Amino acid sequence: MLSLWLWIGGQVIHVSASHQHFHPHSIKIPGDITLGGLFPIHARGPHGINCGELKKEKGIHRMEAMLYALDQINSDPYLLPNITLGARILDTCSRDTYALEQSLTFVQALIQKDTSDIRCSNGEPPIIRKPERVVGVIGASASSVSIMVANILRLFEIPQVSYASTAPELSDNNRYDFFSRVVPPDSYQAQAMLDIVKALGWNYVSTLASEGNYGESGVEAFMQISREAGGVCIAQSVKIPREPTPGEFDKIIRRLMETSNARGVIIFANEDDIKRVLEAARRANLTDHFRFVGSDSWGAKSSPIAELEDVAEGAVTILPKRASIDGFDQYFMSRSLENNRRNIWFNEFWEDDFRCKLTRPGVKLDPDKKKCTGEERIGQDSSYEQEGKVQFVIDAVYAVAHALHSMHLNLCPSQAGVCSHMDPVEGRSLLDFIRAVNFNGSAGTSVLFNENGDAPGRYDIFQFQMTNHSHPGYRVIGQWTNNLRLNLEDMQWSGGDKSVPDSVCSFPCEPGERKKMVKGVPCCWHCELCDGYQYQLDEFTCETCPSDMRPAPNRTTCRPTPIIKLEWNSPWALVPTSIAMLGILATSSVVITFIRFNDTPIVKASGRELSYVLLTGIFLIYLITFLMIAEPGVVVCAFRRLLLGLGMAITYSAMLTKTNRIYRIFEQGKRSVTPPKFISPSSQLVITFILISVQVLGVFVWFAVIPPHTIIDYEELRPPNPDLARGILKCDMSDLSIICCLSYSIVLMVTCTVYAVKSRGVPETFNEAKPIGFTMYTTCIVWLAFVPIFFGTAQSTEKMFIQTMTLTVSMSLSASVSLGMLYMPKVYVIIFQPEQNVQKRKKSFKAVVEVASLSQKQNGETKIEPDRSQ
Repeated sequence: MLSLWLWIGGQVIHVSASHQHFHPHSIKIPGDITLGGLFPIHARGPHGINCGELKKEKGIHRMEAMLYALDQINSDPYLLPNITLGARILDTCSRDTYALEQSLTFVQALIQKDTSDIRCSNGEPPIIRKPERVVGVIGASASSVSIMVANILRLFEIPQVSYASTAPELSDNNRYDFFSRVVPPDSYQAQAMLDIVKALGWNYVSTLASEGNYGESGVEAFMQISREAGGVCIAQSVKIPREPTPGEFDKIIRRLMETSNARGVIIFANEDDIKRVLEAARRANLTDHFRFVGSDSWGAKSSPIAELEDVAEGAVTILPKRASIDGFDQYFMSRSLENNRRNIWFNEFWEDDFRCKLTRPGVKLDPDKKKCTGEERIGQDSSYEQEGKVQFVIDAVYAVAHALHSMHLNLCPSQAGVCSHMDPVEGRSLLDFIRAVNFNGSAGTSVLFNENGDAPGRYDIFQFQMTNHSHPGYRVIGQWTNNLRLNLEDMQWSGGDKSVPDSVCSFPCEPGERKKMVKGVPCCWHCELCDGYQYQLDEFTCETCPSDMRPAPNRTTCRPTPIIKLEWNSPWALVPTSIAMLGILATSSVVITFIRFNDTPIVKASGRELSYVLLTGIFLIYLITFLMIAEPGVVVCAFRRLLLGLGMAITYSAMLTKTNRIYRIFEQGKRSVTPPKFISPSSQLVITFILISVQVLGVFVWFAVIPPHTIIDYEELRPPNPDLARGILKCDMSDLSIICCLSYSIVLMVTCTVYAVKSRGVPETFNEAKPIGFTMYTTCIVWLAFVPIFFGTAQSTEKMFIQTMTLTVSMSLSASVSLGMLYMPKVYVIIFQPEQNVQKRKKSFKAVVEVASLSQKQNGETKIEPDRSQ
């Protein structure tokens, strides 16, 4: 702080010496109370030079607005009556360091200088003119300049009211406590721009900022607000250097194109940078690619887009809500060289505006330029359009005037002019009065400040359009006052297109697709299809449908899985039912034939009792086909369990009893003439029914443990493609339970086959061993083929149909083999060769023993039972 004071003191002495009695770079308006003014009369000069070319609008228009406001206030009998406001107006040359040097003029009167050792040539102390005391400063324009100046003015408690500085950091009341502004800060502007981006449906944009406080703080405010609000991501954040190198803007465009999906570009930049960005976009042949959202530095200005209208088409810009001040237009257009001598830069403006040259003593006139006559008129002989910040300059001056008026009423009641309590004006007290003002400004809107010295946010939103107008121009499409009101129907883009262009990192996922977020970029994602049996639970999650459901075609929900069963008209059912029908007819024919010829020798010789049992088993085997195809229900499922193994158990129990009887008889005959036990028909029936009862008992135990019921199997027919998924209505019989149900019958079959093999040497004349043997061999082959087919189709999508058909056909074939080999020859003889169906002589067991011992082969049927025919 000490070094700062020493630097200020040195600079003040320098400024005092160079500005003694008059200020060649400032305007002095005498008055009872003096206000300071800071305006960018000139642009920044090239390297090594402070000031450049004249700025007509931002400089002269704004400065004249302050002079106009002073005239209006001083002529108002109700505002600061009997008090005249004066001014000391300086040129900042759009450079912060130069502005700081100039602003030291405002603090000269507040620094005490020791002149005790200074004497005139006659020995008298010098008479030093006391500099005017500046009570408040209007300005500056650029935020960087205001920040630099505010750091000095706050040390001397001089209030400062800006008409154009919008940097968010100036809202810091701890660092810039004497700074106020009649324009809203960029934080409001950034919020308004964010609201615009969201209203357009954009979530992925780039930012572009000119180096410096205005551009960088504006973009920083936008990025901070977008982070806090969420929903908008920054693709690229590019800074334009203060001194760009050749090709710099082409590099900027190439960098923006690295994220080409981010077509929206938020731009906080000065006019020159905006123009050069548009030029670079045209050179890159990207005229219709970018969609700019410009800050108030772009506003509704024509200069940044001159001859670049095709690139700027559709640009949305923002500008603090303003109105053209008619009184200022009349004032300014009436200015001339004669009546505006107080403006020391007016001659320069005159030459620039009318493109002529004023004659000056000792200066030779340039022959290439016309001579100014002084009779030219602004707005008639030159183009004129009121600069956008004129309203705010006037409001800033009036804000200080109203504060001084309130201060005068409070400190000098009933006194005309400046009283002792206001001489000098205390800066801290004046600041409090400034912050408390609330009046209707030049545009009719209220002027007031919040606790940080910021004005409320009120913006007009423009869009540059080239159609629907007689000529290209900016059109108001909405307003922002703490919230956005945007007329989307008034917006149009390239070629008059009404549809809003996209500026998104990733397009919305299709129904049934989930978002897989890109790490670190919340607005970017990849769309992944909810595959298989998954559906889209929410935008980020795929869930598997319940087992009884499958995803809908769009995969946004689940739908019930269709339930199927084996239909009677299905080819899988027609084949086995046809075989079963033929088998039932054949079996019925055999039974009818046997009943009709029940007392004939062949029927008796075949063992009538066991034959009827065996034929019953064959009939049940054919019958099970219809139960296996019938619609599952509790009754159907119960009969499936009961009859699936029962028919085969009956058939093979009877066959086993027969083969075992034959085997025992001939084996006994080899050893003794005494017949074996339990070879009578009644004994055979008891043995057969005992064997059958094992199967029946097992089924009833199964009934007790697991009562029969139906299930819907959703897993069996659940292929990768969920559209093919089906629930299968079936009985609660798994593949294992079916095999277990048939296992006893298979044991009987294998045992019967073993006895058939052992009895293969018995003469045909005496028994049925060989037909039974051939039957069992063929049956074994059928069931050996059944096993690989049945279990080999376990993964097939038509498993149920194939297995049902395989099982029923295998059972029907085994029944047909038994029927064909054991009974069809007998039926043939009974019907077509009745002459052979005659009684033959009985053979005693002694004869059987004799035959067995001699092992002679006999032709014809063998009568085994001693003493009576079979």
